[in-house]
Amino acid sequence: MIELKGLYKSFDGKEVLTDISSTFDNGKTNLIIGQSGSGKTVLMKCIVGLLTPERGELLYDGRDFLAMDKREKKSLRREMGMIFQSAALFDSMTVLENVMFPLNMFSNDTLRDRQRRAQFCLDRVNLNDAGDKYPGEISGGMQKRVAIARAIALNPQYLFCDEPNSGLDPKTSLVIDELIQDITREYNMTTLINTHDMNSVMGIGEKIIFIYQGHKEWEGTKDDIYTSTNQKLNDFIFASDLFRKVKEVEIQNIEG
Repeated sequence: MIELKGLYKSFDGKEVLTDISSTFDNGKTNLIIGQSGSGKTVLMKCIVGLLTPERGELLYDGRDFLAMDKREKKSLRREMGMIFQSAALFDSMTVLENVMFPLNMFSNDTLRDRQRRAQFCLDRVNLNDAGDKYPGEISGGMQKRVAIARAIALNPQYLFCDEPNSGLDPKTSLVIDELIQDITREYNMTTLINTHDMNSVMGIGEKIIFIYQGHKEWEGTKDDIYTSTNQKLNDFIFASDLFRKVKEVEIQNIEG
């Protein structure tokens, strides 16, 4: 579980996050959504420690990350897995070597055991035979699956995903969403996803917080969205005719 309690963050005297509080549970896909410039990326960077809030508490299963010293923070970061927007694979390494990278850095296991663990993670994301290939030899969707395999190599308790479906077609995006959700439940991780993808929001949004101009404007589940009366949220989610029609149908089903 990750708890945010009254987080504030400013740049050059301008407040970009104001009193952000929320709780993200284990075993659920927790989403941060909002318009460009809303502060959601800053919030994610604060949570993973790339930025430091001026005020507030950031608790990882009761441990206050902001009160930790460098050694304690480094230890906690070993419990985190990251999936970057661009997959961020090393072009000069094979797929298997990419997945082994965090194991080589942080694990004291033998080379054979590290190879076995990396292959296990590749098998888990259905890339059984891709280990000897290089990132440039596989598709964008496969690269994202490699990134997921690398992210879970160290059995993290916390998984952070920055726009994991960026640049992917809708069908591949669905595969990635389902894979992230399945792995989250399987390993009982606290997964936090920063996304613009409304298909992801309506597909796997078990807990959603909507950031608007640096404030937490709304929170709930994907099902709560259909009955929300928050106009700012509705304007953001149902900007397209398709999603507006979906909401109308869902409301009719609820009322019927």
